[in-house]
Amino acid sequence: MTPRDAADANDNRWSDLDRPPLNGAALRRALVRDDGLWCDVEVVERTGSTNSDLVGLVTKENADEGAVLVAEEQNAGRGRLDRQWTAPARSGLFFSVVLKPVGVPVTRWGWLPLLTGVAVATALSRSAGVDTSLKWPNDLLVTVDGEERKVGGILAERAGTGAVVVGIGINVSLRADELPVPGAGSLALAGATTTDRDTVLRAVLRSLEQWYGRWRDAAGDPAASGLQATYAAGCATLGRTVRAELPGGRSLVGEAVAVDGDGRLVIATEDGVQEPVGAGDVVHLRAV
Repeated sequence: MTPRDAADANDNRWSDLDRPPLNGAALRRALVRDDGLWCDVEVVERTGSTNSDLVGLVTKENADEGAVLVAEEQNAGRGRLDRQWTAPARSGLFFSVVLKPVGVPVTRWGWLPLLTGVAVATALSRSAGVDTSLKWPNDLLVTVDGEERKVGGILAERAGTGAVVVGIGINVSLRADELPVPGAGSLALAGATTTDRDTVLRAVLRSLEQWYGRWRDAAGDPAASGLQATYAAGCATLGRTVRAELPGGRSLVGEAVAVDGDGRLVIATEDGVQEPVGAGDVVHLRAV
């Protein structure tokens, strides 16, 4: 085999038969409807970051709500706090969507990453048979060999004045020797009934459409839409002792007791104070 043949084999979308490419045309037929949220589903072979691409598209061309961009591989994927998200090509789902919550006060837009977490966790449980819980504010957790592992994450970014781009990354078929960091997992390692990415992506986008519609119809009210109660029921952070690393270098240790109406995590400290946390990195210390 010549060097060029080897390179072509590595770039071949079918080089790993366990990881077939997504079918963009089939996804569009299944998800794009005149009366639905999703207006387009584009699948690209490789990009830096689907979130960056869509934020740029919204800013420059005012992309429509419901645009979906999926990448088979990202080489500059980002999570919260600018953490890098890397994975082998076609081993997961890496995609972003454009949402424009007209009629919802901007003060309630902070619920969008939590809403997305509920939608994704629901879809993974139904489509892949994997019990999925939520780590506040935006991590997706599964159990692998009795241990809690991160299988995915969510990143929401404002785009212009009236739009939010929500990015979702899910490890689907990663094997143990491919995990990027300790504490990571995948649907396959969690015993998923399917690792068909087309099936999982359809389920996630349909679930997100349903939850977003319910929340938007309630003008973003997390209680009236059922979002706040559902998030709390699926949140693995609540009831545990946690350490929150807060902006400015301060840390807070206590029991996570609630998610309030603004989507903030309420932490009860040993001195009896309950402090809401709206931003920060939360570490699970132990169960209570």
